[in-house]
Amino acid sequence: MSTLAPTDEPRAVGDTRRAGRWVFITATVMLMAWVLVPIYLLFVNTLSSPSEVSGFPKTGLPSFDFASVEFFLSFSGVARALWNSVVVAVLTMVLSIGIGAPAGYALSRFDFPGKEVFRMVVVMTRAFPLPLLALPLAVMFIRVGLDDTALGLAFVHTVLALPFAVLITFSLFSGIPIELEEAAWTLGCNRLQAFIKVVMPLILPGLVASAVFAFTISWNEVFAAAVLTIENRTLTAFLVQSLNVSPLHLKFAGGTALVVPALIFIFAVRKYLFAMWGIANR
Repeated sequence: MSTLAPTDEPRAVGDTRRAGRWVFITATVMLMAWVLVPIYLLFVNTLSSPSEVSGFPKTGLPSFDFASVEFFLSFSGVARALWNSVVVAVLTMVLSIGIGAPAGYALSRFDFPGKEVFRMVVVMTRAFPLPLLALPLAVMFIRVGLDDTALGLAFVHTVLALPFAVLITFSLFSGIPIELEEAAWTLGCNRLQAFIKVVMPLILPGLVASAVFAFTISWNEVFAAAVLTIENRTLTAFLVQSLNVSPLHLKFAGGTALVVPALIFIFAVRKYLFAMWGIANR
């Protein structure tokens, strides 16, 4: 039975660390390629002429031909669908945070009967497939007058995003010692003032992260938008309806129209996302 000499132990540890570092670097590069390469190809084909999109061989570089983009933007109904998507996503974001944050605070600060059951019920809302609920939702929305409205669709998207908002805010509040709030109470603050002045600044990056999740879930959702809206369709539902038989270059232009607003929104709140993970924004 062979054993490592004392001088070989540091070398073995160093080799293990180097191997782990290379595994981490390789996994990071593969993940970045998985995300960035499709986005790059999407932009390349959007900014290329129709003949270059469907032709071979491909150069992999854009020719900066904006004919597809101009035709897509001038297509009837695109501007309205884009506006509907923004309205629904913002409403979903506000409703998700407005409902999810108080629920997460209650779960982290109070003990009440059925607390664990409530947490399980919140998660179980994601277990029901949306196509199964589409017809009952459509009938109910028609009866209450929420069919083909941005508010009605935002309610559905809020249900989809709410579990993430509740779980994220629950984790955030659980990580903040209650002693900080108690200290604020002893200094004359009531519970609401202590929450606003002490807790809110600490959880703001996490709230922004929850808002990003809610925004992207609403922005990318297509099934409920296609079923519950007719005239006030979001951009995803409009593209499914109008561009499913369109030429390939117009499909790329439509995909870019979906990606760009979400990227702009995430870029605008990037400093809060970096702060959540402890990354300095320089």
